[in-house]
Amino acid sequence: MRYVLIGTGNISNTYVAAVKKLSGSEIVGCVSRSGHRPQSAPQLECKSHLAEISAEFDAVIITTPNGLHHQAAIEAASLSKHVLTEKPLDIHLEAMDAMIAACKQSGVTLATAYQRRTNPDNLSLKKLFSAGAFGRIYAADLSCKFWRDQAYYDSGDYRGGWAIDGGGPFMQQACHNIDTYLWFFGMPSEVTSMLGTFAHQIEVEDHGAALLKYANGMIGTIIASTAARPGLPARLEVHCEKGTFVTLDDRISYWAIDGIPTPADSAPSANGNNANSAAVTDTARHEDILRDFDTIERSMR
Repeated sequence: MRYVLIGTGNISNTYVAAVKKLSGSEIVGCVSRSGHRPQSAPQLECKSHLAEISAEFDAVIITTPNGLHHQAAIEAASLSKHVLTEKPLDIHLEAMDAMIAACKQSGVTLATAYQRRTNPDNLSLKKLFSAGAFGRIYAADLSCKFWRDQAYYDSGDYRGGWAIDGGGPFMQQACHNIDTYLWFFGMPSEVTSMLGTFAHQIEVEDHGAALLKYANGMIGTIIASTAARPGLPARLEVHCEKGTFVTLDDRISYWAIDGIPTPADSAPSANGNNANSAAVTDTARHEDILRDFDTIERSMR
Protein backbone atom coordinates (compact mmCIF):
# COMPACT_ATOMS: atom_id res chain seq x y z
CA MET A 1 0.00 0.00 0.00
CA ARG A 2 1.20 3.46 -0.92
CA TYR A 3 -0.30 6.17 1.27
CA VAL A 4 -0.50 9.94 1.23
CA LEU A 5 -0.90 11.67 4.59
CA ILE A 6 -3.45 14.46 4.67
CA GLY A 7 -2.61 16.54 7.71
CA THR A 8 0.84 16.71 9.29
CA GLY A 9 0.19 17.38 12.97
CA ASN A 10 1.04 15.25 16.00
CA ILE A 11 -0.87 12.08 15.11
CA SER A 12 0.65 11.95 11.61
CA ASN A 13 3.97 10.96 13.22
CA THR A 14 2.25 7.91 14.74
CA TYR A 15 1.18 6.77 11.28
CA VAL A 16 4.65 7.38 9.85
CA ALA A 17 6.12 5.12 12.53
CA ALA A 18 3.40 2.48 12.09
CA VAL A 19 3.70 2.27 8.31
CA LYS A 20 7.48 1.87 8.57
CA LYS A 21 6.87 -1.37 10.48
CA LEU A 22 4.62 -2.86 7.79
CA SER A 23 6.27 -4.83 5.04
CA GLY A 24 5.27 -3.63 1.59
CA SER A 25 3.64 -0.37 2.72
CA GLU A 26 5.00 3.16 2.51
CA ILE A 27 4.01 6.81 2.77
CA VAL A 28 4.89 8.58 -0.49
CA GLY A 29 3.66 12.12 0.13
CA CYS A 30 1.70 14.49 2.34
CA VAL A 31 -0.83 17.28 2.05
CA SER A 32 -0.60 20.14 4.52
CA ARG A 33 -2.49 23.39 4.98
CA SER A 34 0.58 24.89 6.65
CA GLY A 35 3.14 23.44 4.23
CA HIS A 36 4.87 21.63 7.11
CA ARG A 37 5.92 18.00 6.76
CA PRO A 38 5.62 15.50 9.63
CA GLN A 39 8.57 15.87 11.98
CA SER A 40 9.38 12.20 11.52
CA ALA A 41 9.28 12.34 7.69
CA PRO A 42 10.86 15.60 6.47
CA GLN A 43 11.74 14.00 3.12
CA LEU A 44 8.13 13.59 1.95
CA GLU A 45 6.76 15.44 -1.04
CA CYS A 46 4.38 18.02 0.41
CA LYS A 47 1.57 19.78 -1.48
CA SER A 48 -1.45 21.86 -0.58
CA HIS A 49 -3.90 19.67 -2.53
CA LEU A 50 -4.09 15.93 -3.07
CA ALA A 51 -4.34 16.22 -6.85
CA GLU A 52 -0.90 17.88 -6.88
CA ILE A 53 0.91 14.81 -5.50
CA SER A 54 3.15 13.42 -8.25
CA ALA A 55 3.83 9.99 -6.74
CA GLU A 56 1.55 7.05 -7.43
CA PHE A 57 -0.54 6.11 -4.40
CA ASP A 58 -3.42 3.83 -3.41
CA ALA A 59 -4.96 5.45 -0.34
CA VAL A 60 -4.93 8.42 1.99
CA ILE A 61 -4.62 8.65 5.77
CA ILE A 62 -6.52 11.68 7.06
CA THR A 63 -5.13 13.30 10.22
CA THR A 64 -6.62 16.77 9.88
CA PRO A 65 -8.84 18.27 12.63
CA ASN A 66 -12.20 16.52 13.09
CA GLY A 67 -14.44 18.88 11.18
CA LEU A 68 -12.21 18.81 8.09
CA HIS A 69 -12.21 15.04 7.58
CA HIS A 70 -15.03 15.10 5.04
CA GLN A 71 -13.20 17.54 2.75
CA ALA A 72 -10.16 15.28 2.38
CA ALA A 73 -12.26 12.12 2.09
CA ILE A 74 -14.43 13.49 -0.70
CA GLU A 75 -11.37 14.75 -2.60
CA ALA A 76 -9.67 11.35 -2.28
CA ALA A 77 -12.80 9.53 -3.41
CA SER A 78 -12.99 11.78 -6.49
CA LEU A 79 -9.52 10.46 -7.39
CA SER A 80 -10.61 6.85 -6.72
CA LYS A 81 -8.34 6.54 -3.69
CA HIS A 82 -9.20 4.55 -0.56
CA VAL A 83 -9.70 6.51 2.67
CA LEU A 84 -8.58 5.82 6.24
CA THR A 85 -9.42 8.67 8.58
CA GLU A 86 -8.60 9.35 12.19
CA LYS A 87 -11.50 9.25 14.60
CA PRO A 88 -14.18 10.48 14.54
CA LEU A 89 -15.49 10.11 10.99
CA ASP A 90 -16.48 13.81 11.15
CA ILE A 91 -18.51 16.03 13.50
CA HIS A 92 -21.74 16.56 11.52
CA LEU A 93 -24.15 13.94 10.20
CA GLU A 94 -24.41 15.69 6.84
CA ALA A 95 -20.64 15.63 6.39
CA MET A 96 -20.44 11.94 7.32
CA ASP A 97 -23.23 11.09 4.88
CA ALA A 98 -21.38 12.98 2.14
CA MET A 99 -18.16 11.06 2.82
CA ILE A 100 -19.95 7.73 2.76
CA ALA A 101 -21.80 8.59 -0.46
CA ALA A 102 -18.65 9.81 -2.24
CA CYS A 103 -16.65 6.69 -1.37
CA LYS A 104 -19.55 4.40 -2.25
CA GLN A 105 -20.01 6.09 -5.63
CA SER A 106 -16.29 5.73 -6.40
CA GLY A 107 -16.14 2.14 -5.16
CA VAL A 108 -13.40 2.81 -2.60
CA THR A 109 -13.05 1.79 1.04
CA LEU A 110 -13.84 4.29 3.78
CA ALA A 111 -12.54 3.36 7.25
CA THR A 112 -12.12 5.07 10.63
CA ALA A 113 -9.25 4.34 13.01
CA TYR A 114 -10.71 3.12 16.30
CA GLN A 115 -7.62 1.08 17.07
CA ARG A 116 -8.53 0.19 20.67
CA ARG A 117 -10.84 -2.45 19.27
CA THR A 118 -7.75 -4.47 18.31
CA ASN A 119 -6.47 -4.70 21.89
CA PRO A 120 -6.20 -8.41 22.81
CA ASP A 121 -8.38 -8.15 25.93
CA ASN A 122 -11.04 -6.14 24.10
CA LEU A 123 -11.16 -8.79 21.37
CA SER A 124 -11.59 -11.52 23.98
CA LEU A 125 -14.34 -9.59 25.74
CA LYS A 126 -16.15 -8.92 22.47
CA LYS A 127 -16.28 -12.66 21.74
CA LEU A 128 -17.75 -13.32 25.19
CA PHE A 129 -20.33 -10.56 24.82
CA SER A 130 -21.33 -11.83 21.35
CA ALA A 131 -21.76 -15.36 22.75
CA GLY A 132 -23.94 -14.11 25.62
CA ALA A 133 -21.46 -15.63 28.05
CA PHE A 134 -22.05 -13.05 30.80
CA GLY A 135 -25.81 -13.54 30.99
CA ARG A 136 -27.84 -10.41 31.60
CA ILE A 137 -25.78 -7.22 31.84
CA TYR A 138 -26.98 -4.97 34.68
CA ALA A 139 -24.59 -2.04 34.52
CA ALA A 140 -21.57 -0.81 32.57
CA ASP A 141 -19.73 2.21 33.94
CA LEU A 142 -17.00 3.90 31.87
CA SER A 143 -14.77 6.54 33.45
CA CYS A 144 -12.37 8.53 31.24
CA LYS A 145 -10.89 11.05 33.64
CA PHE A 146 -8.03 12.56 31.66
CA TRP A 147 -6.00 15.75 31.89
CA ARG A 148 -4.94 18.32 29.31
CA ASP A 149 -3.33 21.61 30.26
CA GLN A 150 -4.27 24.97 28.76
CA ALA A 151 -1.20 24.84 26.53
CA TYR A 152 -2.66 21.83 24.76
CA TYR A 153 -5.78 23.79 23.81
CA ASP A 154 -3.73 26.87 22.92
CA SER A 155 -1.53 24.83 20.54
CA GLY A 156 -4.14 25.02 17.76
CA ASP A 157 -6.75 27.70 17.13
CA TYR A 158 -9.34 25.01 16.41
CA ARG A 159 -8.83 23.12 19.69
CA GLY A 160 -11.59 23.40 22.23
CA GLY A 161 -14.11 24.88 19.78
CA TRP A 162 -17.40 23.67 18.33
CA ALA A 163 -16.73 24.61 14.70
CA ILE A 164 -13.88 22.16 13.96
CA ASP A 165 -13.17 20.11 17.09
CA GLY A 166 -16.90 19.48 17.45
CA GLY A 167 -16.81 19.10 21.23
CA GLY A 168 -14.65 18.36 24.24
CA PRO A 169 -13.55 15.05 25.77
CA PHE A 170 -16.68 13.19 24.64
CA MET A 171 -15.83 13.94 20.99
CA GLN A 172 -12.07 13.93 21.43
CA GLN A 173 -10.10 12.14 24.15
CA ALA A 174 -12.75 9.62 25.28
CA CYS A 175 -14.01 8.97 21.76
CA HIS A 176 -12.00 5.72 21.45
CA ASN A 177 -13.26 4.38 24.78
CA ILE A 178 -16.86 5.28 23.96
CA ASP A 179 -16.50 3.48 20.63
CA THR A 180 -15.38 0.33 22.44
CA TYR A 181 -18.27 0.72 24.90
CA LEU A 182 -20.79 0.88 22.05
CA TRP A 183 -19.04 -2.03 20.30
CA PHE A 184 -19.65 -4.12 23.41
CA PHE A 185 -23.15 -2.97 24.36
CA GLY A 186 -24.71 -1.35 21.30
CA MET A 187 -26.58 1.94 21.16
CA PRO A 188 -28.70 3.03 24.13
CA SER A 189 -32.38 3.88 23.81
CA GLU A 190 -32.14 6.93 26.09
CA VAL A 191 -29.33 9.32 27.02
CA THR A 192 -29.29 12.08 29.63
CA SER A 193 -26.17 14.15 30.17
CA MET A 194 -24.70 17.12 32.00
CA LEU A 195 -21.65 19.05 30.79
CA GLY A 196 -19.47 21.79 32.22
CA THR A 197 -16.27 23.75 31.62
CA PHE A 198 -14.11 24.05 34.72
CA ALA A 199 -10.34 24.07 34.22
CA HIS A 200 -9.80 25.63 30.80
CA GLN A 201 -10.52 28.71 28.75
CA ILE A 202 -12.32 26.86 25.94
CA GLU A 203 -15.68 26.98 24.21
CA VAL A 204 -16.64 23.32 24.71
CA GLU A 205 -16.95 21.12 27.80
CA ASP A 206 -13.92 19.80 29.68
CA HIS A 207 -15.95 17.51 31.96
CA GLY A 208 -19.26 15.76 31.75
CA ALA A 209 -21.33 12.72 32.60
CA ALA A 210 -23.92 10.74 30.66
CA LEU A 211 -26.55 8.33 31.92
CA LEU A 212 -27.57 5.64 29.42
CA LYS A 213 -30.65 3.40 29.45
CA TYR A 214 -30.77 0.33 27.21
CA ALA A 215 -33.80 -1.43 25.78
CA ASN A 216 -32.84 -4.60 27.68
CA GLY A 217 -32.85 -2.68 30.96
CA MET A 218 -29.10 -2.14 31.35
CA ILE A 219 -28.12 1.17 32.93
CA GLY A 220 -24.79 2.63 31.89
CA THR A 221 -22.74 5.67 32.79
CA ILE A 222 -19.96 7.47 30.92
CA ILE A 223 -17.76 10.16 32.45
CA ALA A 224 -15.41 12.03 30.11
CA SER A 225 -13.00 14.71 31.27
CA THR A 226 -9.83 16.62 30.52
CA ALA A 227 -10.08 18.43 33.87
CA ALA A 228 -9.10 15.50 36.11
CA ARG A 229 -5.50 16.36 36.97
CA PRO A 230 -3.12 14.53 36.75
CA GLY A 231 -5.10 12.11 34.55
CA LEU A 232 -6.25 8.59 35.39
CA PRO A 233 -6.41 5.36 33.37
CA ALA A 234 -9.67 4.77 31.52
CA ARG A 235 -11.75 2.39 33.65
CA LEU A 236 -14.68 0.17 32.65
CA GLU A 237 -16.67 -1.71 35.29
CA VAL A 238 -19.23 -4.28 34.14
CA HIS A 239 -21.74 -5.94 36.48
CA CYS A 240 -23.73 -8.85 35.13
CA GLU A 241 -25.60 -12.04 35.97
CA LYS A 242 -22.32 -13.98 36.20
CA GLY A 243 -20.42 -11.44 38.30
CA THR A 244 -18.12 -8.45 37.74
CA PHE A 245 -15.06 -7.52 35.75
CA VAL A 246 -12.98 -4.34 35.44
CA THR A 247 -10.62 -3.08 32.76
CA LEU A 248 -7.98 -0.36 33.05
CA ASP A 249 -6.79 1.11 29.76
CA ASP A 250 -8.33 -1.85 27.91
CA ARG A 251 -6.58 -4.50 30.02
CA ILE A 252 -8.54 -6.73 32.38
CA SER A 253 -7.53 -5.76 35.94
CA TYR A 254 -10.22 -7.58 37.94
CA TRP A 255 -12.18 -10.72 37.06
CA ALA A 256 -14.91 -12.39 39.13
CA ILE A 257 -17.10 -14.08 36.53
CA ASP A 258 -18.64 -17.42 37.48
CA GLY A 259 -17.63 -20.32 35.28
CA ILE A 260 -15.40 -18.32 32.93
CA PRO A 261 -11.63 -18.17 33.45
CA THR A 262 -9.86 -14.86 33.01
CA PRO A 263 -9.14 -14.40 29.29
CA ALA A 264 -5.41 -14.95 28.84
CA ASP A 265 -3.68 -13.22 25.95
CA SER A 266 0.05 -13.43 25.35
CA ALA A 267 0.08 -10.30 23.19
CA PRO A 268 1.32 -7.20 25.01
CA SER A 269 -0.91 -4.26 25.77
CA ALA A 270 -0.22 -1.31 23.51
CA ASN A 271 -2.92 1.29 23.93
CA GLY A 272 -1.21 4.66 23.67
CA ASN A 273 -2.63 5.72 27.03
CA ASN A 274 -3.97 9.25 26.69
CA ALA A 275 -4.60 10.04 30.36
CA ASN A 276 -2.37 13.13 30.30
CA SER A 277 -0.84 13.36 26.84
CA ALA A 278 -2.02 13.49 23.24
CA ALA A 279 1.11 11.70 22.03
CA VAL A 280 0.81 8.08 20.86
CA THR A 281 4.26 6.52 20.92
CA ASP A 282 3.37 2.81 20.78
CA THR A 283 2.08 2.07 17.29
CA ALA A 284 1.08 -1.61 17.65
CA ARG A 285 -2.65 -0.96 17.54
CA HIS A 286 -2.32 1.43 14.59
CA GLU A 287 -0.34 -1.27 12.81
CA ASP A 288 -3.30 -3.61 13.37
CA ILE A 289 -5.68 -1.07 11.81
CA LEU A 290 -3.40 -0.56 8.80
CA ARG A 291 -3.05 -4.33 8.23
CA ASP A 292 -6.81 -4.70 8.34
CA PHE A 293 -7.28 -1.75 5.98
CA ASP A 294 -4.73 -3.24 3.59
CA THR A 295 -6.51 -6.61 3.65
CA ILE A 296 -9.87 -5.01 2.82
CA GLU A 297 -8.37 -2.98 -0.01
CA ARG A 298 -6.65 -6.01 -1.55
CA SER A 299 -9.89 -7.99 -1.43
CA MET A 300 -11.53 -5.30 -3.59
CA ARG A 301 -8.95 -5.53 -6.38
